[in-house]
Amino acid sequence: MMMLCPRFTRQNTWLRIHHGPLSSLHSISNRYLNKQKKMEVSTHNRDMHVSKQLLHSQRPWFLRAPASLDATSTLCGKRLFSLSAAGIVNSAPAPVRPYLRLMRFDKPIGTWLLYLPCTWSIGLAADPGCLPHLGMLTLFGTGALLMRGAGCTINDMWDKDFDKKVARTAARPIAAGEISRMQALAFLGGQLSMALGILLCLNYYSIALGAASLSLVVTYPLMKRITYWPQFVLGLAFNWGALMGWSAVMGSCDWSVCLPLYFSGVMWTLIYDTIYAHQDKDDDVMVGVKSTALRFQEQTKPWLSGFTVAMMSGLVVAGLNVEQTLPYYASLSIVAIHLSHQIYTLDINKPEDCWKKFVSNRNLGLLLFLGIICGNLWKERRDTLLQNDEVPAQ
Repeated sequence: MMMLCPRFTRQNTWLRIHHGPLSSLHSISNRYLNKQKKMEVSTHNRDMHVSKQLLHSQRPWFLRAPASLDATSTLCGKRLFSLSAAGIVNSAPAPVRPYLRLMRFDKPIGTWLLYLPCTWSIGLAADPGCLPHLGMLTLFGTGALLMRGAGCTINDMWDKDFDKKVARTAARPIAAGEISRMQALAFLGGQLSMALGILLCLNYYSIALGAASLSLVVTYPLMKRITYWPQFVLGLAFNWGALMGWSAVMGSCDWSVCLPLYFSGVMWTLIYDTIYAHQDKDDDVMVGVKSTALRFQEQTKPWLSGFTVAMMSGLVVAGLNVEQTLPYYASLSIVAIHLSHQIYTLDINKPEDCWKKFVSNRNLGLLLFLGIICGNLWKERRDTLLQNDEVPAQ
């Protein structure tokens, strides 16, 4: 019987190519095309990387990544510039870096702790239903940066010999010999001159009040040689803004509000700076300086608890005298819980834990400021409701 050849159809042709002898040729072709695509992608990535490196090399110094960044950041071009305080200092020209470190620009927590009492006072002085005065917040923020820097410069000038003996402070610019005392003095003059320019933008009452604080700024570094309570003197200096913020907005101080607020700020400083001092207590004993950490020792937590009660009492009195509302007192409750947890979990024998607790006080201060703002805005709503209740029905 004669066998009939299959018809040469389009379907048969497809089957012959993909399942017959031509299939190997087809797979070779696919592998070749895939290889070409991979080479093109690799070449593209290499060209992009070279372009990024060339672009980075042509950028000015203030847009380049600092040398201390990790290798992946600098090689892969994922982050060419850090907006963190430490990143800005590392990116600055070499001659400028020691001065930025002298004013602790790379460690902004101190500036925050100086600035926050100013924000509380400015916030409490705002009109009912209004936000705090933005211009005053800006002026006081700039002033806090300059005055904190000036205070650190004065401190390092006084403590040059002490700092050399302590591992944590031996690298400070004056102790390490990067800046001479005369250079530091000139830098101090520049900072104080700019701070004076900020102060002159305020009213005469606030100018006189601000000038009165300079003695505290200059003498504080000496207190650790004289008394076990240098943190108290630091509190007097660091919370002066609680008086000045109100006077800058209102023209003078309402002492029924300003004094309780100032008192609370001083108590707050005793809390966080005693915690900070526990990092250095062994070195303090070695070089012969004093602190509340050495004064309280194992009784630190009961003392801090007492300061917390005093701080919260002052904030309640200030709130009552300025007729604050529910959001303010709600924030006080959260602040009290934060401080209680901070003290309860504190390990005074672990420097890293002391530093962590110390830094957390920035968030505490911001939380209180937010409560002041919300409480002040709530006043308008409360007054509106009271007025509506007083309107007789038609």
